[in-house]
Amino acid sequence: MAPSTLLYFVIGYFLLLFVVAWYTSRNSNNDSFFIGNRNSNWMLVAFGMIGTSLSGVTFVSVPGSVGNIGKEGLLPNALGYFQVVIGYFLGYLVVAFVLLPLYYKLNLTSIYNYLKQRFGTWAYKTGASFFILSRTVGATARLYLVINVLHIFILSRLHIPFWVSAAVVLIMILLYTFEGGVKTIVYTDTLQTTLMILGLIVCIGYILSHLNFSVSEAVNAMEAKNLTKIFNTDIKSKGFFIKQIIGGAFITIAMTGLDQEMMQKNISVKNLKDSQKNMLSFSVILVFVNLLFLLLGGLLYLYAYNNGASFKTIMLNNVPTWAFVQNDLNITGDNLFPSVALGLLQTMPSFISVIFIIALISALFPSADGALTALTSTFCIDILGIKERADLNEKQKRKLRLTVHLVMTILFFISILIFREINSRSIIDKILDFAGYTYGPLLGLFTFGILTKRNLPDNFIIATIALISPIICYLLQINAAHLFNGYVIGIEILIINGLLTFTGLLIISKRQ
Repeated sequence: MAPSTLLYFVIGYFLLLFVVAWYTSRNSNNDSFFIGNRNSNWMLVAFGMIGTSLSGVTFVSVPGSVGNIGKEGLLPNALGYFQVVIGYFLGYLVVAFVLLPLYYKLNLTSIYNYLKQRFGTWAYKTGASFFILSRTVGATARLYLVINVLHIFILSRLHIPFWVSAAVVLIMILLYTFEGGVKTIVYTDTLQTTLMILGLIVCIGYILSHLNFSVSEAVNAMEAKNLTKIFNTDIKSKGFFIKQIIGGAFITIAMTGLDQEMMQKNISVKNLKDSQKNMLSFSVILVFVNLLFLLLGGLLYLYAYNNGASFKTIMLNNVPTWAFVQNDLNITGDNLFPSVALGLLQTMPSFISVIFIIALISALFPSADGALTALTSTFCIDILGIKERADLNEKQKRKLRLTVHLVMTILFFISILIFREINSRSIIDKILDFAGYTYGPLLGLFTFGILTKRNLPDNFIIATIALISPIICYLLQINAAHLFNGYVIGIEILIINGLLTFTGLLIISKRQ
């Protein structure tokens, strides 16, 4: 399909979002932007959060991860990502029954206000600052991945520079979240999640039909090519299943339960009971949807193989990786799904290309708009103290909030251009690695506050501990194999980081 035709569908999609944004943002105020006036429907929030959690990274990177190869260079990790998904589910239970009751009890607008009430200003500002850093990097990595796909397959063919592609997408997101904030994105995320899941199901259905497979026959074919392996039993491996499950649980606790973007939507629900129903139903659906993405990944390799592509193992960033070879190109990881869906094999029908692009954008926006809104909320409430500013009237507060929203958009743009210079086989690996460093101090701070009754000195030493812990973790991770007889630290770096922060806080703390 011609790039210009695909572009028309993208423009039509944006126009639909603007209509939804205009309708939902009428009579909005600062409370609408920050917490949706605490009037959000829990079912809409639960469904929309699926899109936020999955994002464009899941849509592109998880199917591509089926071809990643372990250090032994023999068998693909295949469905190994599902180990982390199992951990995610366990983590959501902790969020639902430990963290959400705490947030509702304290009637929080920003979850980092808990740190202020428990420890004082330094802990509060430290927690908010680490969230801003974490979410900015994570959200822009996700944005970069999807914008890059749009650029490669559509906009570059129309001779549009990458920076223009990034700027246009960010301007679109800015415009439809500018007024309504959370009140708007609860509805836009529901729309986008629906389109994303429909796109996923249609793509799976088409490939199954094309290959004349039932689901069980497809699984058998994947198994014949060693594409169904889930559990890694090598205790020294970065992907050892116990590490992956426990690490996945703590990633959920940190990246959902201690993340203003995710919790901002949850605490916009009317009451705790509905918010917990939202979290539990969302977690069950998320497990099933991730299974579908992994199934799609295996089907993509089968589809490419049956349409004349050859496979080989190549070294990418010093890591052995499966690639399928077509027209002298090595297609790996994040490029697998878009390459097949957008016609590299020249066998996919045009309607699949349209569905892929719409579904990809739908996967992109729930994470991007929510992150932009949450970062604006956190900076305004936690750093600038907008809710306590008696020197500002409501109109001035609104102007300040809109200014911060614009500045955050510019920051996103700069970060995307930086990611453009980074070459990685799989963005999802980079996001999980970085999360271990930036969410670790948040995990340590909240855990210390919840599990102990000790007080902390309200001074710079809290921020110092939060900065030193990730540095120690980095040094430990890069030297682990040498220090621990070949043992490789992976996803558990988040837990180690949290424990170091917790220990440092315990040392400087005093009894109440």
